[in-house]
Amino acid sequence: MPTSFHLLADAPAQLLPARELMAFTLASHIVLVPLGVALPFITLVMHYRGLRRKDAAALLLARRWSAVMAVQFALGIVTGTVLSFEFGLLWPGLMGRWGDVFGIGFGVEAWAFFLEAVLIAIYLYGWRRLKPRTHFLLGLPLPAAALLGAFGILAANSWMNTPQGFSLDPEGNPVDVNVWKAIFTPMFGPQYWHFVVAMIITAGFMVAGVYAVGWLRGRRDHYHRLGFAVPFTIAAVATPVQFVLGDSIARSVFHKQPVKFAAMEIVWKTDTRVPEYLFGRLQEDGSVSGGIKIPLLDSFLAGFSPDTKVVGLTSVPADQRPTATQATIAHWAFDIMVLIGSALVLLALWYGLIWLRHRRPPASPWFYRSAACAGVASVVAVECGWIATEVGRQPWIVYQNMRVADAVTSTRSTSLWIMLGVVIVVYVLLFGSFLVVLLRMRTRWRLADEQRAAGGTPHQPEADTPYGPRAPLPAGGGAPRAEDGRP
Repeated sequence: MPTSFHLLADAPAQLLPARELMAFTLASHIVLVPLGVALPFITLVMHYRGLRRKDAAALLLARRWSAVMAVQFALGIVTGTVLSFEFGLLWPGLMGRWGDVFGIGFGVEAWAFFLEAVLIAIYLYGWRRLKPRTHFLLGLPLPAAALLGAFGILAANSWMNTPQGFSLDPEGNPVDVNVWKAIFTPMFGPQYWHFVVAMIITAGFMVAGVYAVGWLRGRRDHYHRLGFAVPFTIAAVATPVQFVLGDSIARSVFHKQPVKFAAMEIVWKTDTRVPEYLFGRLQEDGSVSGGIKIPLLDSFLAGFSPDTKVVGLTSVPADQRPTATQATIAHWAFDIMVLIGSALVLLALWYGLIWLRHRRPPASPWFYRSAACAGVASVVAVECGWIATEVGRQPWIVYQNMRVADAVTSTRSTSLWIMLGVVIVVYVLLFGSFLVVLLRMRTRWRLADEQRAAGGTPHQPEADTPYGPRAPLPAGGGAPRAEDGRP
């Protein structure tokens, strides 16, 4: 019987449904994370441009993006809270033994979440009630609060990948916790900056993609050009930076987590002059079926020399490494992420070259079709990055200290499968409602723009917002003014 089946037979019945439940909720939540982390920054860039150049369209875009930010944050609170509960409910072994060591990251994230909620409320409130400069300055802490939340989560996850900052007593329990070492682990820096830049890229392409679709449908006014250019430029500038950071984190995994690196590159035996496989499937006997084999490339990428020794999966016992199936999943996720990243770099170069030569964005419909797809592709790349990170670490939940099977709950597997079904239904309703709200906001804004264009009245974004007070009634009472539109 293959080794994978032996390991599966030895695993608790709760392990598979618990992992599927955690994977589903995390994959759903991560769709919202780019907007939560990077949209405040993109919005404030647009806000600054509007104030600096007295550009009414830029201020209008910033105000509308702030409304999207608030709706997204509300949904993120729900999905994030579910994840927080799942850590305790699904993985009591992890939290019970190691919570005192790495739990500080979750504490930081909780405080950042609360701070961001307050700052978003102030930012929305201020569009009509505050002076423009004061309003903008009060919005500046928003990106910092978002980055602080990412700091907490990445500190916890990087600790799970490279745990440190503690000693073990004779019973195997952590003691003498050093908080700073537990936060700033060897993988924290590479993971954090790789993640943050990925969020900026993804949010930029997601937002720009909306206006790329508008361009393809013939909406080529200043409002749509600006709505595309600012977020796309931010993402395009960050994309080549991410390529360098991606190489850095892969090299960190090679040195700090060699078995995970072997899984991501489906390397079976420790050797030099190791080939690189693009896709392909690792078999139980260590052979690779399918894919494209490029001789020497894996060793060269790992250490800039074909003679670089790459550690293989067989360097550790079978119960201390990913199975062949898990290695294949991590490998495919890693390759898809790199493939999408490479395509986004080419798209950014296309944009940059045209801009440098002609001082305008590309005019080709194929560019805008590609830009419209870039947001979805970026989300897929983020999902693949987390799959490679988490699946490649198997069977460890705390690398080389605790297995996933030892951390899982004792709740009946049937109950966990039922819980997964319920969560799927609830999340479909939540995300469906989120989409409906966004579409209604878009429709309302489009009607407002059409009415404004038909009336020929100039727009004053700082004085026109759905969150402001009602306009005063005319002298002597009567109906409200036409521009107010509310009873």
